[in-house]
Formats: sequence, C-alpha cells, structure tokens
Amino acid sequence: MDGITNVPIAHLKKGEVNLGTSIMAVQFKGGVVIGADTRTTTGSYIANRVTDKLTHIHDRIYCCRSGSAADTQAVADIVHHHAQLYTSIYGSAPPVATVAALFEKLCYENKDQLSAGIIVAGWDEEKGGSVYNIPLGGGTFQQPWAIGGSGSTYVYGYCDATYQENWGEEETIEFVKNTLALAMSRDGSSGGCIRMCVITKDAARRIFIPGNELPRFWEGKEVVGSSAGATAQVPGAAAAAVAAVGPYAGLVDEASANSERNLKHS
Repeated sequence: MDGITNVPIAHLKKGEVNLGTSIMAVQFKGGVVIGADTRTTTGSYIANRVTDKLTHIHDRIYCCRSGSAADTQAVADIVHHHAQLYTSIYGSAPPVATVAALFEKLCYENKDQLSAGIIVAGWDEEKGGSVYNIPLGGGTFQQPWAIGGSGSTYVYGYCDATYQENWGEEETIEFVKNTLALAMSRDGSSGGCIRMCVITKDAARRIFIPGNELPRFWEGKEVVGSSAGATAQVPGAAAAAVAAVGPYAGLVDEASANSERNLKHS
C-alpha cells in the first residue's frame, strides 16, 4: 500500500493534465446506443481502470462524460436533480433536448472554470432516440452520431466511412464497439474495458465488454510487403530499379520477365 499512498501528486499536477477518454453515442431506429472506455488518467498515472463514464440522468436519458472527472460528475449531478424536479412538476419525463439544454447552459456559463465535454442521448415520446453533442465551452449540436474525448481524433475517418443510416440495434452496437476498441488501441490515454447502454422506449440495457474480449485491429504483428512478396509484383522498369538492391536482384529480374511475358499474352 505504501506505493499507492505515496504517489507524488505534486509532480503529476505539473503542466497540463492529460485527460484521456473515448465516448460515443449513435442514434438508430428505435433508440440510441451509447458507449465509453473505462480509463481515468492523471497525467501518465492511471487513477481508475474501470470508471463508469455513462451517467444516468433520467429513466431513458444518459450522458457520456469526457474531460475532468470532477467537473463532469458535478454538472451531471446538477442536471440529474433538475430532471427529477421536472418530472415532479410536470408529471412526465423531460425531453432529451431539454436535458441537453440544461447541460449546455451550465457548461457555457461556467466555461472558464470547467473542463467538460458531454454527449447527451436518450429516448422520448416527441423525437424517439436522439443524440446531442455539447463540446468544451458549450454549444448544442444534434447529430445522428457523436464522438468525443482524446480517442475521438483517431476514429473520425472510420466513423465517416462506416456509419450508415437506418441501422438496426445490433448493427449499431457492433459499430459502437468497434469504434471504441479502435480508439482505445490507438489512444494511449484511453483503455480498459467498454461500457455501453442501449436505450429504447422499453428499457435501458447495459452491456459490458472486458478488456480481453475487445475487437482486435492490426497491431504490427504482420509484415506487409516482405522483400520477396513485394518485389515479385513489380513490373517492367520499376522492377529493374528495385533489382539494384542486394541479393534479391535475380528474383526481381525473373519476376519482371514473367510479368512482361504475361502482359504480351494478355
């Protein structure tokens, strides 16, 4: 325990603190799927490996938190309180847009004191499933999918190329799982496990994926384009140029001759 109680906190707080997170929410026909990694960092020190960054706001409304854990927890607690008051006063659950507006108001009015990036997602009678992104400093942006945190910078291209409208629940769950796993594998400040929640009219269902069951991506174990394999595909003059290097010249010349022969007979 001495190693834990004697962590040099003063040293960790020097300079900018690395706030690593990967969060995501995706709308589908019938609801939304939200997800996040579980790593909380203080500089290079992992303070918590199994954090729950998906916070319950109301029965069918959750938020994903990124930024300072203390700031986002405090803001989420305040909005949760107001959401319960709304239900007591009006006798019904607040719309997702109303909850997003509360988050935006708090984040914008306190932007100089807070480090909080929030994604609000849920289901209501008016719009069904909906997703609202509230970045650092405030602002509300309704989107079919939203990503946030340090890990999001690695997966914008993947999301743009992969996402399709009118997905069902299972396709959306798979998309969120793969996106978060990819972000976690590339971002050193994100990691741990994946927590997801599927929110529909009928229920809010939690999904937990431990670290040893995450989808795997290429991690450098394969050698793409080994010497023999790469040169065997080089035709014509380019092969002659490559042939100048080392003991594989004979292989390259033979491959080049075969390639040119095939071109003549094609």
